[in-house]
Amino acid sequence: MCIGIPLRLTGVDGVVGRVEDGSAVDLSLVPEAATGDWVLGFLGAARRMLEPEEAAQILDALAAMAAALDGETLDGAFADLTGREPTLPPHLEAARAAGLTEA
Repeated sequence: MCIGIPLRLTGVDGVVGRVEDGSAVDLSLVPEAATGDWVLGFLGAARRMLEPEEAAQILDALAAMAAALDGETLDGAFADLTGREPTLPPHLEAARAAGLTEA
């Protein structure tokens, strides 16, 4: 399994971006990326642009996973999911409402 990591660009030179830890990321799939932007990186390549809020959510989720692996409590983790009922994507909710129970 591959996990995408939010990366903030500190510099761009053509299709090569520099990130905060000094490493490089290939920007071929996101040529519009500029210094200061957030991208979602997989295996050394940026796959898509991220809004700062989405990057923060992903970083928080990754920190919560690391905390869980270290045996820490997850109080406050996944705050965007706390206090609400789970929801289905619209196409699945429509199928459920129509009485479908199998694919």
